[in-house]
Amino acid sequence: MKLVVPLCSYILLSGIYAPKALSDSPSLQDVCPMAPQGERKVFMNGFLCKHPSTILASDFKTLLLNHAGDLNNMFQSSVNMVTATEFPGLNTQGLAMARTDIAPSGVVLPHSHPRASEMMFVHGGSVAVGFFDTKGRLFQKTLGEGEVFIFPRGLVHYIINYGFGPSTTFSVLNSQNPGVVGITHAMFATDSDVLEGLMARMLKFGEMGLSDNSTAGLPWTF
Repeated sequence: MKLVVPLCSYILLSGIYAPKALSDSPSLQDVCPMAPQGERKVFMNGFLCKHPSTILASDFKTLLLNHAGDLNNMFQSSVNMVTATEFPGLNTQGLAMARTDIAPSGVVLPHSHPRASEMMFVHGGSVAVGFFDTKGRLFQKTLGEGEVFIFPRGLVHYIINYGFGPSTTFSVLNSQNPGVVGITHAMFATDSDVLEGLMARMLKFGEMGLSDNSTAGLPWTF
């Protein structure tokens, strides 16, 4: 009986302070139900690795972010996300990259990345950015060239070009498959009047110059 209390305490402390390596790895898919025993095939949480003898320096270089995207669309913006699917060197590194180009008065509509935080660097132009926490508080800032902003994992965020010229940002995300949940695209058709109204409201929202942490005038409230 004397050994029971110390033993239970040891087990409890072991669970609390167990090395991170003993915990499950985060999923790189939206969902992953277990396949029935007879249907199980090889399926990895990521991609198979090349044989070490075939790895080249070119596996770690990409030109996929060296040109602007097509801005000839309703939102006057383009987001080019590069994950391990397109860039082999990213596999197992827990990273993805993105380039965002926005014309004057263009927007990137509210969206979130369920598996990653995003660190965005403004390469050129001026943007207004913001995200909402789970209490509905808005954290918004205007950014110029050379400035950096963080969008926390899973939180809804947006970008607006409030300058007179095009803007370009580059982002690094801490997952090789961050995922994108487009709040408005999931609910409305691309050519819907609701989206046009939302765009107009977002532009006014950016022009208002709201102070940080303000919750007034949510851009998707009608």
